[in-house]
Amino acid sequence: MDLGTRKLLHVNTTSHPNSAWTLQQLREAIPSDHRYSWLIRDRSGIFSVVLDRSVEAFGVTVLKTPVRAPKANAFCERLIGSLRRECLDWLIPLGERHLRAVVREWAEHYNRGRPHMSLGPGIPDPVPGGAIPGKTHGHKVPSGVAIKKKAILGGLYHEYRPEQAAA
Repeated sequence: MDLGTRKLLHVNTTSHPNSAWTLQQLREAIPSDHRYSWLIRDRSGIFSVVLDRSVEAFGVTVLKTPVRAPKANAFCERLIGSLRRECLDWLIPLGERHLRAVVREWAEHYNRGRPHMSLGPGIPDPVPGGAIPGKTHGHKVPSGVAIKKKAILGGLYHEYRPEQAAA
């Protein structure tokens, strides 16, 4: 997650995480022309000295959280709690492939449709043309604009977007 924008950069799942798998995920998440300075990580066994050196070769400083201090990585803890409360508490994944699909759909909703109070409330990666054109007052939708609904996670959530109504 990019802390400034709250945008999820990459999501994936595996039954058996290890340092090689984690390094590959970081390679996929961090572009070569990145602007990131730090990777904040806990002291889990999936991180290794080799992984830390590889991340530092990307030009990113690895910061380890203190032992038994979950508040030191509060952003990650909050993200995992949101994923659990908003998604995984309501669905039963039927396997790793299904879990991956569900988490990726939730991540897209998290980035493009779910308001974040820390952003004012705002959306990390808003869809272009998502705002209602013209001046609006309260909850009135101007004429010529229709509100379209999109079901997320089989109807667990809905996203609403304005569209120009057909004449």
